[in-house]
Amino acid sequence: MGVAPAPSGPAAESNQAGPGRAHWLRVARETAEDLATDAVARDQAGKPPFDEVARLRESGLLTLLVPAETGGGGADWTEAYAVVREIAAADGAIGQLLGCHYFTSWSARFLAGADRAARLERRSVAEQWCWGGGLARQEPALTLVKDARGYVLDGRQSYAAGVLVADRLAVRAVRADTGEPLALVVDPALAGVVVDGDADPFGQRLAAGGSAEFDAVPVTADDVLGSLSADEDVLSPLTALMSPVGRLLSVQLRLGMAEGVLAEAREYSRTGPSHRHPDWPVGSPQDPQVLSAYGELTVLTRSASALAEQARRAVQGGLARGEDLTYEEYAEISILVAMAESAASRAAQESTARALDIIGARSASARLGFDRFWRNARTHTLYEPVGHRLRDVGDYFLNGAHPPFVLPV
Repeated sequence: MGVAPAPSGPAAESNQAGPGRAHWLRVARETAEDLATDAVARDQAGKPPFDEVARLRESGLLTLLVPAETGGGGADWTEAYAVVREIAAADGAIGQLLGCHYFTSWSARFLAGADRAARLERRSVAEQWCWGGGLARQEPALTLVKDARGYVLDGRQSYAAGVLVADRLAVRAVRADTGEPLALVVDPALAGVVVDGDADPFGQRLAAGGSAEFDAVPVTADDVLGSLSADEDVLSPLTALMSPVGRLLSVQLRLGMAEGVLAEAREYSRTGPSHRHPDWPVGSPQDPQVLSAYGELTVLTRSASALAEQARRAVQGGLARGEDLTYEEYAEISILVAMAESAASRAAQESTARALDIIGARSASARLGFDRFWRNARTHTLYEPVGHRLRDVGDYFLNGAHPPFVLPV
């Protein structure tokens, strides 16, 4: 049995007629350069990223995936992945915030009917919503109790990105009467919703993460996006594809962090104090150990990038298959994304930690801010560990077992 080739079929085309990939990459680079100018100061201040969201909104990146005829950017997931990676290289926390927005705002496309998804997108564009929340399983679960008007939502979502700045939250809740998990869209301004930035992480401080409390919050039938049941009688292969689509955002985020820290370390090695004072060997561009370290980390990151590109092509191929996608094809795509997650996680953790050694003692300076890359990467990989992904890859390779339907945090 092979491991996760891209499914056969036509390559996925961009789903709308928009400005095109070159335009969005240019916008992403310009936005990343803007974010990089004050990344250290913003990270150290740790304020909710309202200003950063305003920058994303002004650039048009929040509506990137919305069809052009609806007022959006008309791009597809290929562009979205590239944009998240570019932003993450400058600011990993904002990269995560943007990735969460893309996934949660797109969730209606997988779960709701076309008309419902289109209505949500039109309003999201018109009001320039930033989305947050998360659809991953958690314990204890949020609960939905049916009443005469619809449902009532109760419980606490312990951590989700974007909640501190979101105009809409996508959350997972379980029906109290049937046990069925459902995806909901909730206005955080409703009475009974309390958002709290109690997570206080040492990294990803600007991802606007926190908890959300729901106390008898009314939920109408129109607020229910669809079922998140993993039962194959309910879950179609195309709907299941939302798992690798979302998890591949995490891959791009980690690769962006790895590439970002290596780019900054390289610039410092070329122009920093050690270059001006060659008698100081640590971090010198002539130091054989430094050259070897850069070589190893470059190979590690480029290898992970190549695997991520294979995963991206497989995901795009799966989306192109649409309703014709089979469970076996979905499983192979999901496994390939799991492989990319593992490789990107190692690249991010190795690069962000060893870059400090390359720079030497000067990397301990808070003014330089090299530590933010390590803190951001480590925080993200704690929330999204990859140990179970490796088990899924092994079980598929050895036993042909389909991976579980797992959504990103």
